[in-house]
Amino acid sequence: MSWLNRVRNKIPFLPKRETPDNLWHKCPECGAMVFLKEYEENLYVCPRCDHHGRIGPAARFGMLLDPGYSVLPSPSVRDDPLKFRDAKRYTDRLKAARAATGETDALLNAQGAIEGHPVVMGVQDFAFITGSMGTAVGAAFVAGVRAAIEARAPYLIVTASGGARMQEAILSLMQMPKTTVAVQMLREAGLPYIVLLTDPTTGGVTASYAMLGDVQIAEPGALIGFAGQRVIENTIREKLPEGFQRAEFLLDHGMVDMVVHRRDLRARLALLLDYLTPQREAA
Repeated sequence: MSWLNRVRNKIPFLPKRETPDNLWHKCPECGAMVFLKEYEENLYVCPRCDHHGRIGPAARFGMLLDPGYSVLPSPSVRDDPLKFRDAKRYTDRLKAARAATGETDALLNAQGAIEGHPVVMGVQDFAFITGSMGTAVGAAFVAGVRAAIEARAPYLIVTASGGARMQEAILSLMQMPKTTVAVQMLREAGLPYIVLLTDPTTGGVTASYAMLGDVQIAEPGALIGFAGQRVIENTIREKLPEGFQRAEFLLDHGMVDMVVHRRDLRARLALLLDYLTPQREAA
């Protein structure tokens, strides 16, 4: 044994401390390592580059609704109507998504208020099979609309989706006209329909209820579109402009009404509800 090894064996080293692996968040935009507590306190927005991170229903409800809101039960639908299987069985994908998110499917509704203004709010979770639209999402959207009509309150939907759910094929596409009819029900009831577009909102969701709002709001930098940029470029054989399909580009071209930072959303929504429901407030 060498002298170095004898000395090393005699030096009392402190035991290696175990550190949690969830103390830091790496920003997908700028790559900065942000202390997780700071990231959460900043509403899941990167304090270095202002990138708005993706968040689920629980965080959205907590950020936007007054304390005391209630989460509405999700409608019951058949899990695997087509007995679909690709690399995995569809039922296995559903089980994995439910275990990871704690949700039954990709759209959850809650009833509450925003600074005292009654509202029913639906939130899509991109973490649940990319927020894809299947029969459960369509049923939840309609249930949210019906709850809003019953409560005589506006319906606010927060979209985040990769589009239609391929495992449900034509049944998924049928949710587009179904949700469009539900939006018309809101209009006939004289109730506001507000859409908050978050990153990403694409495919069949964009082609249906995501673009039918009385007011269209988007978070900064959100990807919003129908087909992907590469598909469009290959189809038209032209290079698309910088920032194409981002919230700011859509605002400049009249596709959305406003782009609002996450820290200002609650106040802006309260102001809109104040404008859009004057009769109720007067009563």
